Amino acid sequence: MKKKKIGAGKVLLYGILIAYAITTLVPFLWAISSSFKTLQEIVSGTISFIPKNFTLDNYKQIFLQQELFPRWMFNSVVIAVSVTFLNLLFNSMAGYALARLAFPGKKALFIIILAVLMIPAQVTMIPNYLILKSLGWLNSYQGMIVPSMINATFIFMMRQFFINFPKELEEAAEIDGLSRVGTFFRIVLPLAKPALAAQAIFVFMGSWNDFMRPLIIMTDAEMFTLPLGLNTFKGQYISYWNYIMAASMVFTLPVLVIYAFFNRYFIKGVSFTGGK
Repeated sequence: MKKKKIGAGKVLLYGILIAYAITTLVPFLWAISSSFKTLQEIVSGTISFIPKNFTLDNYKQIFLQQELFPRWMFNSVVIAVSVTFLNLLFNSMAGYALARLAFPGKKALFIIILAVLMIPAQVTMIPNYLILKSLGWLNSYQGMIVPSMINATFIFMMRQFFINFPKELEEAAEIDGLSRVGTFFRIVLPLAKPALAAQAIFVFMGSWNDFMRPLIIMTDAEMFTLPLGLNTFKGQYISYWNYIMAASMVFTLPVLVIYAFFNRYFIKGVSFTGGK
């Protein structure tokens, strides 16, 4: 049998990908290792991936001694899950309306959404803060969730997805007696899993990792999210890197679980045929 020759281009591509994977993986492995080290070993200056004095005290400290850590985790979960669910619902509904429905001002609304994409988030920080202050929503869950429950980027993404969605399935549902709302929730949305999965991953990661918004809105330590809470382990004269690494590993775990769960929809995909 003849062996297939690998071209120089593929060798170069694989080399770049392997180098990128190593560059990405090494810091993560070091962080995992450091979460089981003492502070003295971390700041000693020696680089090692195997702890000399393996300890679970860092994890015990953040869960048992740091009383607010479970509360910070709860806050992050409530906010991230709520923001993700509301984005999946409202962005999909808005995208479907722009792709399928005919209504006055549709084109102007779409242009406004595209214009919003060009506005940096930093520009809207002060107006958002002033609006939340006037509503009395500072230091509250609704102050974090309501302004983030829609996203122009994903409205545009869902619109593009629904434009290419086969109309035959919707027409068949209409013949069977389903209303437009019933068709959307019972036919269209279940078949939009690849787009919804991509949206869920990006929205959840964005909300889960958000540091600036909680920093502006939250003033009470009990209302901190995990990114903001982790910052409290850094003092003026010393940073407790052992606790930071342990907390970072706990912080990273939900993102890995979400990605592992929804990633299968990227691989599996959906075949949009009448038989399917």
